[in-house]
Amino acid sequence: MIDVAREAGVSAMTVSNVINGRPGVSPETRLRVLATISRLGYKVNHAARHLRTGRTGAVGLIVPDIDRPYYAQLARRLADVVERRGLHLVVERTGGNAERELEAISFGRLRKYDGVIISPLHLDAADLEHLRFETPVVFIGEKPVPKRFDHVMMDNVGGARMATHHLLSTGSRRIAIIGGRHDDHVDDMPSLRTRGYRQAHAEFGVEVDERLVVEVESFDPGSGARSLKHLYDSGVAFDGVFALTDAAAMGVLRALADLNIDIPGEVQAIGFDNDEETEFLVPRLSSVEPCNDAMAERILEMLEYRMAANGDDPRDVPEPATTIVNSQLVLRESTRR
Repeated sequence: MIDVAREAGVSAMTVSNVINGRPGVSPETRLRVLATISRLGYKVNHAARHLRTGRTGAVGLIVPDIDRPYYAQLARRLADVVERRGLHLVVERTGGNAERELEAISFGRLRKYDGVIISPLHLDAADLEHLRFETPVVFIGEKPVPKRFDHVMMDNVGGARMATHHLLSTGSRRIAIIGGRHDDHVDDMPSLRTRGYRQAHAEFGVEVDERLVVEVESFDPGSGARSLKHLYDSGVAFDGVFALTDAAAMGVLRALADLNIDIPGEVQAIGFDNDEETEFLVPRLSSVEPCNDAMAERILEMLEYRMAANGDDPRDVPEPATTIVNSQLVLRESTRR
């Protein structure tokens, strides 16, 4: 620990705080200490904690929040899969805060688990490049990660393309995208789904009116409703709406109803995530199903293999892989067939 402190230019107490996931260390210092630990090959002694089995029986799930229906439903599916394997799932919420993400991946926190599933929001590939984790990890979500990690992603581009393709194939030509991005070159959820939206238009030979690309600050129902009403009040014509989340789409449906616009006769609407609530809206909301069950199974398959191989000859362990789980389209009453 003293060698780590010397190399990182910090005190031994700071190194201890980082290892044990304690607060009070700046993100920059925490990242520097973690990188130094990885570079020097510092090992945390797990024996004192798990003398008998070397296992905790726990899998950690580190996500930005649990308020969004997507994360809540994914956590439930993961918990089902984990429990069938005789383990239990522990969910940690970072709030999408960079410092809390760093705390969550500290050595002291990760050693509580046999394996960890991480959905970073602020940490990027450059932040993770020099880190080495003793605990097996699988990353999920849209953020790019170094190729030496396993990564499971939903098909954001393909799902959005599929949804927009359906609206175009059933007659819509002026499709508003609620939550879209004018600059979609960043690898995050809004940008990836906007790419799929643009791809479908290109395939149909339909030019995108940039006034129909509506950026939002959040993806909740209130934001969806306000965005749709603002678009309507601006006088920009639209005959279809693709909302990037079902939560935003719920607000879109409410706004369209308030404006006495017939759905799907005048305006079709479709969401993304296939939240359980979509089946009970009026009208029932068409949505993209990201196949969370298949995703949960794949995540645990990859993590379980890494957990079993942890400590074995690395030559027997296959290269980490990025897996994209295909999406499906679920058609209901808010779109035409």
